[in-house]
Amino acid sequence: MTARIPLAPPRTLLFRAVSWYSNRVYGKVIDPLRAAAHHTGVLWAQSRLELSAGRWKKLDPQLKALAVMASATTIGCSWCIDFGYWENHRHGMDPAKLRDVPVWRESGVYAPLERDVMEYAEAMSLTPPQVGDDLAERLRGALGEAAFIELTTMVALENMRSRTNSALGLTSQGFKDRCEVDRPANL
Repeated sequence: MTARIPLAPPRTLLFRAVSWYSNRVYGKVIDPLRAAAHHTGVLWAQSRLELSAGRWKKLDPQLKALAVMASATTIGCSWCIDFGYWENHRHGMDPAKLRDVPVWRESGVYAPLERDVMEYAEAMSLTPPQVGDDLAERLRGALGEAAFIELTTMVALENMRSRTNSALGLTSQGFKDRCEVDRPANL
């Protein structure tokens, strides 16, 4: 599949700024920025949202990573899965946990709380969402209210990312090639 919008966007001042940042942080300009650059208002809003979300610290970063990866896997966004493997590997996450996200139910590498987080992310990412009261209450009790809200919002944000990237035809950008984590065969 090829992108459904040109990835050589207009070279506005804002795009040059976010390109510089992307190159500095990720080693390349990421395709979602290239796509969003066709609408300066969208690029500006997404950039501000991502920078703000990056400062949220109520939820354990590994739980947040598992939730985001489970959501991307449920939706089937190959760009998000590729980037998520690389990003979380870079931050020291156990490669076995990254590899097993698509098969988390059968895997023995996750703790009960991690399983609940991935179940919640998966349930939120279905259409329509299928979150049960018992699961939500278990997570709220285990995490606390602030972390539960952060978890819920991160999964919603990943839904926006994954659905946007998938709809625009954005696919793997080769991030996983820069770490030893293999992508599952079904993606």
